[in-house]
Amino acid sequence: MGWRKSMEATWALVRRAANELLRGVLAPTIFFLGLTSVFGALDNLAGFPAPYKDWLIPVSLLQGAGFTGAATGVNLARDIEQGWFDRLLVSPAPRPVILAGLVLSAALRSLIPAIFLLIVGFAIGVQWPGLDGLLIALLVVMGMGTVAACWGTTLALKYRSQSAAPLMQAGMLLLVLTTTAYAPLALLTGWLHTVARYNPVTQVVEAARQGFIGSVTWGNTWPGLVALAGLLAVLSALALRGMHRTAI
Repeated sequence: MGWRKSMEATWALVRRAANELLRGVLAPTIFFLGLTSVFGALDNLAGFPAPYKDWLIPVSLLQGAGFTGAATGVNLARDIEQGWFDRLLVSPAPRPVILAGLVLSAALRSLIPAIFLLIVGFAIGVQWPGLDGLLIALLVVMGMGTVAACWGTTLALKYRSQSAAPLMQAGMLLLVLTTTAYAPLALLTGWLHTVARYNPVTQVVEAARQGFIGSVTWGNTWPGLVALAGLLAVLSALALRGMHRTAI
């Protein structure tokens, strides 16, 4: 299969997933507004570095990306149950091309809830992160959406049922929220402090926070990009392995 045909097959899968663009737009915004209202007074704690809405919005962006990416796995499980995915597997498209189409669609779709959330956030006074901070945040959102799509795809290929949907979503939620999601690392205690310290997504969150909290620097950017690359390498390998093992 030539590269042109491979690109056409990948783009066809991206377009097919575009039908789901409006799903999940409101969830991260509701999450952001609700937690800002309930826990907003935390920024009165000594050592809290910024207004709580500025602290929380990058977490909500990543949560939206995680749920959007996980929905790719749910949709794939539905296609497996209905037999559509089997027809896709017998097409001339190689397995890596099929996987690329699935995860690229998730990367693009993750921008929709992110942009909606940012519009709401700026309307209620979230700090403008600068163009560089905004671009880094959106890049991280796309990366997290891709990681979540690989995770969801891996589970969909393993269980071949939409009943695995809670595991797809809960896995990404757990990965994001066991970081410095609610408070700086210095203010976390017990097991959450330990987990947040070693959770690679903590670096991703800190990269997304740049501009919203403090200035944008390469030193705060590259650890997040490396963490995303590592997660993507592991999860995409697992997803591709699952595709190669899928019987037709």
